Amino acid sequence: MKLLERMFHLTERGTTVRRELLGALTSFFSVAYILFVTPSYLSQTGMDYTGVLLATCLSSALACFLSAAFDLPFMLAPGVGLNAFFTYTLCLTMGYTWAQALAVVSLSGVAFLIISLTPLRDQMISCIPPSMKNAISAGLGLFIALIGLLNSGIVRAEDGALLLGEIGAPATFLAILGLLITGVLMAWKVKGAILIGIVVTTLLGFPLGVTQAPESMNLSLASLRPLLLSPDFGGVLSLGVLPLVTAVVTFTMCLCFDTLGALICIAGAGDLLDKKGGLGRYSRGMTAVALSTAAAPLLGAPPIGIPVEGSTGVADGARTGLYTAATGVLFLASILLAPIAGVIPGAATSPALVLIGMLMIHNATNIYWHQVEIALPCFLTMIMIPFTYSVADGIGVGFISYTAISLVSGKGKKIPVVTYILTILFVAMYVLSAL
Repeated sequence: MKLLERMFHLTERGTTVRRELLGALTSFFSVAYILFVTPSYLSQTGMDYTGVLLATCLSSALACFLSAAFDLPFMLAPGVGLNAFFTYTLCLTMGYTWAQALAVVSLSGVAFLIISLTPLRDQMISCIPPSMKNAISAGLGLFIALIGLLNSGIVRAEDGALLLGEIGAPATFLAILGLLITGVLMAWKVKGAILIGIVVTTLLGFPLGVTQAPESMNLSLASLRPLLLSPDFGGVLSLGVLPLVTAVVTFTMCLCFDTLGALICIAGAGDLLDKKGGLGRYSRGMTAVALSTAAAPLLGAPPIGIPVEGSTGVADGARTGLYTAATGVLFLASILLAPIAGVIPGAATSPALVLIGMLMIHNATNIYWHQVEIALPCFLTMIMIPFTYSVADGIGVGFISYTAISLVSGKGKKIPVVTYILTILFVAMYVLSAL
């Protein structure tokens, strides 16, 4: 215990070993679905499902250990949005092979690393108005709540519209039950309420036929071999220079602002932001993500981000790298216990996402709603994050509208130069992606 105290300064940061480990369990169970969603995405590009599952477990574990080395309470793992970009944009739309797409991801990670190691990192963070930071956090709350509602079946997508799901369906009914149980536990201020809610909901799923015992305990490591050192750096120019530049610039922007949005979100959930709403030492999370994303493709793994579901553990009290180290151990264990991890149904983890979204939406109260030039960009940011299913697009729309309104209203001189640069980059990203 003394060693852990020296390494992670637990007492100084108002936490304990028990709280860190409990937070790791909570976050891991909340994000465990990524272990199975990721290969379902990437297998559409021709990658082996089992191999991607193994690569996801291994790369997530190593990335979490890197985050722990920085003593950061940020769990690292592939993100749903980044997986979708890899599959549907790089491979199925632009036409890159999965090996070439892995190379694009690695190059984007290097570009992001350069940004994270220069003063531009802190300038990017400081150039975002406080109200915009709150809007990002609130928008992310809506986003993960929407993911939870869709995953649970409480809300369904049909013909381009979001509709109420089939409440009587077993999985949907179980999710509603889990939402009520976890909500009551939180109202009673029970420590670890979210984790307890996931476990209880999972157990209740057995008689409803939603929770299923694993059919097999076998997982062959041989499936990982074809993916090791597979990025095709020599073939990234096969489609031309402009498509490569477009892919790298667009992906770097998405990676950068997905990460920044998640950092603000999770730091806000744990009350880790400084008095000015800055990230302080926690901005090093950008470097951890950049290094992980640059290296992950060498394992045949998808891009690494900071899943906003990690806010569950931080909201439960996790504050240090011990939390992320423990999460990394759980990802390693999932290599052997992946079939057991699959026992946790989406109906059991979805309530956690909805409730964390509820906790995060309170950030909207800190927005200056009486100033339209601030309120409108913030509002657009909040609604575009869930509506476009993209953190980067939500932030992009917010930046562009904020800059445009400030210029037209004669307040352009108050905007930092970096804000103009980022706005231009966002505009360029949308123009390039439209070509």
